[in-house]
Amino acid sequence: MNPTAAWNHLRGLEPLSLCDWPGHPCCVVFLGGCNLRCPTCHNAGMAWDMERQPLVTQAALRGYLAKRSRWLSGVTVTGGEPTAVPGVGAILHEIALSGLPIKLDTNAMLPDVLELMLAEGLVSQFHVDVKGPFAKYPALTGGAVTEHDARRNLSRIFALAESRPGAFCFRTTLVPLLDTADIQAVRSLLPGGFSLTTQEYKPPRRPHALTDSEARRTAGNLVD
Repeated sequence: MNPTAAWNHLRGLEPLSLCDWPGHPCCVVFLGGCNLRCPTCHNAGMAWDMERQPLVTQAALRGYLAKRSRWLSGVTVTGGEPTAVPGVGAILHEIALSGLPIKLDTNAMLPDVLELMLAEGLVSQFHVDVKGPFAKYPALTGGAVTEHDARRNLSRIFALAESRPGAFCFRTTLVPLLDTADIQAVRSLLPGGFSLTTQEYKPPRRPHALTDSEARRTAGNLVD
């Protein structure tokens, strides 16, 4: 794997956020590309059309962290889906040189990558997006994940969380495809001692990426 390939995915840098990592004034690094096709994605451009986003160079990221790290208490890495970026460890190692801890947002469908990041000490905390109950994953991910794969991958993540409880938080976005019973089902999936954070739904930025209740089409027809 070519570690330099990862830098082509560095497509955004938000200088300061007070809400992406509660309790940690942080900057936010955006990595383009995603392994899912969620019809309700609110950041589809970053996920599937990253070439239209401005490229942030390695030197620019290094320079920013060198100048501003004293005013920050962490770095959030988000996307897209960071774990799907080839050679993403190169970017995480660069950030780690600043001495700042890293929080990484993930859909958790690549548990091998999360395990490696955790084993290498590259990420202090993972914020895991649990899309919904396992049975709804095909609709929620645009057909990218089967019920079986969702169960298998998240079961591994839940086992990791049990062994490293401080390294994981779980959240679900209240998309129109979910109801109250679905949220309760997600809560029941989590390991003991973990709570579920819910996020308000932000409508997608693409006019054709609508839920079936908005477009009166089936979820399987919502992606290109």
